[in-house]
Amino acid sequence: MGVYLSTPKTDKFSQDGENENVRYGLSSMQGWRTSMEDAHAAYPDLDCSTSFFGVYDGHGGQAVSKFCAKYLHQQVIKHEAYSSGDIGTAVQKSFIRMDEMMRGQRGWIELAILGDKTEKLSGMKERLIGSRESSEVKSQDDDWSVEEGPHSNYEGPTCGSTACVAVIRNNQLIVANSGDSRCVISRKGQAYNLSKDHKPDLESEKERISKAGGFIHCGRVNGTLNLTRAIGDMELKKDKSLPAEKQILTANPDINTVELCEDDDFLVIACDGIWDCMSNQQLVDFVREQLKTESKLSTICGKVFDRCLAPTSGGEGCDNMTMILVQFKKRPDPSPSTSEQQTSIDESSETSDSKDKPGSN
Repeated sequence: MGVYLSTPKTDKFSQDGENENVRYGLSSMQGWRTSMEDAHAAYPDLDCSTSFFGVYDGHGGQAVSKFCAKYLHQQVIKHEAYSSGDIGTAVQKSFIRMDEMMRGQRGWIELAILGDKTEKLSGMKERLIGSRESSEVKSQDDDWSVEEGPHSNYEGPTCGSTACVAVIRNNQLIVANSGDSRCVISRKGQAYNLSKDHKPDLESEKERISKAGGFIHCGRVNGTLNLTRAIGDMELKKDKSLPAEKQILTANPDINTVELCEDDDFLVIACDGIWDCMSNQQLVDFVREQLKTESKLSTICGKVFDRCLAPTSGGEGCDNMTMILVQFKKRPDPSPSTSEQQTSIDESSETSDSKDKPGSN
């Protein structure tokens, strides 16, 4: 059967919610792929003034994407920079933290439970469950203490995941991205790309990879991965003389901070299964048209999938699809101090009808 099914799985997992500032809808669909490797996170009330949304597109398995969906937002809240208002730093450090947490005995246990193929990580299932139960009662405030066990020297997963998250606090929008999932905002109906697709053809990425001793072959990092940034994939992060940000492959995200205003309609965070089939502007136009007659945002996400789904297996439209649509409610006027500290969307991002044209970061 290979990487594709004989018939696509078109049933969708969907969710909707809202608070006083935003409405959101999300949906995910396995499609033609033999397994579902995407994951997502939606916390409209991460705290009393902050919303968090994220899409994680796994490759080589679902363990890392699920790990990120479970833990990344928790690490953002816990970081000292978050409490001081420096959300960008908190998010950036949390991306790097995911790689650190997936090492060792506890990382192995978590990934084995979250993954779809426990045997890939080796070990007896019974021993795995028993070991996990012994450490199950750990609160969100836990500092991820080291656990002893047969996998204490585990260096981390060989599979990986992209991560694209959007954090909204008052008029501030912080977008962090590692990989080729993407965040696009609609301002007066115009699409603006708020993330950069990390692909091997980018000169800045080539330079880092070369300095770290890596190479690009057939459009892939070391001939294997068609992404230059991702969480996990620890075989491409083994040089102990280099910091995480300078490894052949890095989880280090680009951070883009913009000021929201009355002209902002909605934002979309989606995996590349969507962007392979629709440009930024095509998706914004499609969503705007759907909003005229459909109020349930997750339903609009599902309609995007139906439009993108390929009629036969192979090529574009055959990937897993995950999308979060966040619609802004009326925004308060920004204070002068906020305006001075923020970068406007028009200055920091470019309009794009092409999936390869990124916003500045």
